[in-house]
Amino acid sequence: MPSLPIPMFSALVLGFLLVRLLVVDRRHGPLAMLLALCALQGLIISLAQHYLMTGALYVQPVTASMIPPMAWVAFQATAVRRMAWRDTVHLGVPCAVLAVMVLQPIALDTVIPALFVGYGAMIVWTCLKGADALPRMRLEAGERPGRIWQIIGWSLMASALSDGLIVLVQMIGAGHLQPWIISIYSSTTLILIGALTLSGALSNSVPEPIEESRTSRVPDPMDAQIMQQLETYMAQAKPYLNPDLTLSQLSRRLRIPMKQLSGAINRVSGENVSRYINAARIAAAQDAMLAGENVTVAMFGAGFNTKSNFNREFLRITTYSPTDWLTVQHAD
Repeated sequence: MPSLPIPMFSALVLGFLLVRLLVVDRRHGPLAMLLALCALQGLIISLAQHYLMTGALYVQPVTASMIPPMAWVAFQATAVRRMAWRDTVHLGVPCAVLAVMVLQPIALDTVIPALFVGYGAMIVWTCLKGADALPRMRLEAGERPGRIWQIIGWSLMASALSDGLIVLVQMIGAGHLQPWIISIYSSTTLILIGALTLSGALSNSVPEPIEESRTSRVPDPMDAQIMQQLETYMAQAKPYLNPDLTLSQLSRRLRIPMKQLSGAINRVSGENVSRYINAARIAAAQDAMLAGENVTVAMFGAGFNTKSNFNREFLRITTYSPTDWLTVQHAD
């Protein structure tokens, strides 16, 4: 009876997710390319480990080496800055792996895991700097994009452990378990990364570049002036009502460098930019609810795209759910 190997099953699932990303979500950028690579790798693992196709065995390390740099480029393009010519340097990674295969194939057991750990660690490290380090992400999404990218980064690093397990089973004379480790471990990682790319929290439509720098905690004499300019703009233009607002867009409209703007908000309000903007949105939603709008209409009108983000921010600011808060207000 014909059987379907685990990696082949994962490739089919990832292929379906790719079609959904392209057709339903209409997202055709680096995230789609990352998802396509994950699907391709699942297919190649299946051909190499279960159908014993010799050619696939030689292709597997090269395609595997494409996933970490593609994850990094996708992360940069969706969360940090727009793609640039310097990103093409990552094309050298699979070329280098191909050279290692020819000149020193035994080194692949070290090179491939190092790529997954290195790129995964860079993603996690950037995300740990906070939401303001991801200026291309929609402020409405709050901390969620950073958490999703952290999971992807940790998944890349965790996938390198499979190589350690393979060495271990070979040392204890259980080499027959190697195909199972590759199948289950790799398939799980690929599906996890692929599924996370579908999150709407990772989508953006920001065209402008950013300045890459950390936010200083040292008081700046310009903070008061920047905050006055920001508050005037917030009151007049109400940019927070745009659900796709990002730090990059806000910086461009105020003509204030992002580092300076986010630093002033952090030091004066004690919050990051996302929380500052979402606080304004919650205030707008509260006014709409008190004026008689239902919760859903107030939510969308205030600049929120999803109910989960709205409820999370409402609870954080008021300690109540929207419905409970409205009940308390009417009782008063």
